[in-house]
Amino acid sequence: MPFAGKFFIVLINLTVFPLLILMTIIGIIVAPFAFIFFKLFGNLDTVKIIRYFVWIYGKGWLAIIKPFTGLTTSGFKRGEIPTPCIIVLNHLSFFDTFFMGVLPFSNVCFALRSWPFKMAWYRPFMRAAQYLDVERLSYDETFTASRNLLDNGGVLLLFPEAHRSRDGRMGRFYSGAFKISIATNYPIVPLCITGTDELLPPGRWYLKPAKVKIKALSPVYPDAFTGENGHIEMRKHVKALIASEVERMR
Repeated sequence: MPFAGKFFIVLINLTVFPLLILMTIIGIIVAPFAFIFFKLFGNLDTVKIIRYFVWIYGKGWLAIIKPFTGLTTSGFKRGEIPTPCIIVLNHLSFFDTFFMGVLPFSNVCFALRSWPFKMAWYRPFMRAAQYLDVERLSYDETFTASRNLLDNGGVLLLFPEAHRSRDGRMGRFYSGAFKISIATNYPIVPLCITGTDELLPPGRWYLKPAKVKIKALSPVYPDAFTGENGHIEMRKHVKALIASEVERMR
């Protein structure tokens, strides 16, 4: 590897990880005081306050990482994504969730597998934000929580592959998000992300500079998918949309 390449790898790791740790520590210290302020002078409930804090944390991550990724986005202007909705995106890296700071709203509920809930410094915030542990909850529990969220104007975000891709190619999509969409009549908004597998793929502990792109596609409405297998057709359609756009973005 050329010297310049090694230099930038060292630089990104000596910059991003310390700043991320510092931001996390400051956030943990400041959060209780900010929470009290919002409760006293704001008009938000506890869950929305915590989700707002997570969104601000994501904005901080974007500021830290942008010089090393040349981050470009499309489709995220306010009003371009309808709310309520169900967001689904391809999954390449641990940091995919951090990049969701690009969303133009904060009332987002992440539906995730169990392992992120085991990170002690994030777990209290994830529980307070009422994120959904899809491995711990039954489908009926997940559906009920999702319907309540959507009916109250929130946004549900899922990774339909459930796992990060090991080779950059999309894996099988699970049907949960699409069953929820059809049952509740809220649209699916497909998101496409590229470059995070170069930034930090599964199995690697250090960062590399990468070109990260994120694009929100037009919403897909469930009323076009009818019949007993409507959710399957919707799942195949959305996966094809994401796969095609990801290929173009690469």
